Amino acid sequence: MYVLVINAGSSSLKYQLLNMTDESVLAKGLCERIGIDGRLVHETDKGKHNADLAMPDHAAAIAIVLDTLISPDHGVIKSKDEVKAVGHRVVHGGETFTASALITDEVEKAIEAVSDLAPLHNPPNLTGIRACKENMPGVPQVAVFDTAFHQTMPEKAFLYAIDYELYKKHKIRRYGFHGTSHKYVSEYAPKLLNKPAKDLKIVTCHLGNGVSLCAVDGGVSVDTSMGMTPLEGLAMGTRCGDIDPAVVQYIMEKESISAQEAGDILNKKSGMLGISGVSSDFRDLFTASCDGNKRASAAMDVFAYRVAGYIGRYAACMNGLDAIVFTAGIGENDVGIREKVCDYLTWFGVDIDPALNGKRGQALDVSKPNAKVRVLVIPTNEELVIARDTKSILNL
Repeated sequence: MYVLVINAGSSSLKYQLLNMTDESVLAKGLCERIGIDGRLVHETDKGKHNADLAMPDHAAAIAIVLDTLISPDHGVIKSKDEVKAVGHRVVHGGETFTASALITDEVEKAIEAVSDLAPLHNPPNLTGIRACKENMPGVPQVAVFDTAFHQTMPEKAFLYAIDYELYKKHKIRRYGFHGTSHKYVSEYAPKLLNKPAKDLKIVTCHLGNGVSLCAVDGGVSVDTSMGMTPLEGLAMGTRCGDIDPAVVQYIMEKESISAQEAGDILNKKSGMLGISGVSSDFRDLFTASCDGNKRASAAMDVFAYRVAGYIGRYAACMNGLDAIVFTAGIGENDVGIREKVCDYLTWFGVDIDPALNGKRGQALDVSKPNAKVRVLVIPTNEELVIARDTKSILNL
């Protein structure tokens, strides 16, 4: 049974085709420069296939994806009718969606209604949904929300200390993101630990260009670092993370810029890029630091310090900690950052094995045998979560 997973951006569309009988990936790829000229990057066990193809809109991109999936040279199925369902990543579900949902006209309208909470993400997600409906009429589609996993947070975790009427009127509260990633690794961790999820207190660390941590108590999210938008929380590749709100007004006044321009600075020109002046990529920061660039070193120090601080905060909030999970690009691959973070946490029982910590590309416990708090590295798989939710909702 084949499920197509779609992640639509404003000018791009990522996809994977999974065989849910054994959860194997048959094909994956990317359509980019949609609405400009168009480029397809397609990969199967036969190899990679790149092509420049006209993609005036997302509907054209989906048509190209389907044609490629069934092509004699690069395809993996004989007919697009073999695709029994489509799972879509949708960034924001607001308070409306506490779980993934079968897409109906009503659900589509509800996604549109909360789009003002994620104006850069939900509209392209909807575009991808509509493009699939146009190209695959009658094929059921499921929306899987980044925010849904965190809807178990209690009020004390999600409320902002502002006029409560603003929350009620405009739904201004903390929602959290990267939910599919946090869900996947928090469900995988108990298998590595040989303990039931209900007995575990875990902090999951999704460390990529976007960064978020999640406190998972008994298998459910009880707190997370991102807020109403992905700007809150940790310092990230280009995002500032937690900051005194008055700084925004101060920047606007001193630089004589608009709120939109200030937002662009905090979202796109801050974080690791802003501190270092070098790059948002930790590989570039490491190289620059080794060459004596003090700002690059400072950026990495800020990052590790704040990640460790959030882990300590969540250990206190959960009144205990059994494991820390590192995932996503930096979390899975940056040995040095994991070590920097863990060096702050030895006081409550973190003790990693340097040899194990140096391994990459596999799920493993990198702790020494007697460590009280286990440190796990688990490659994330958000597409598989979307496919699993799709299969479950449709009872396929």
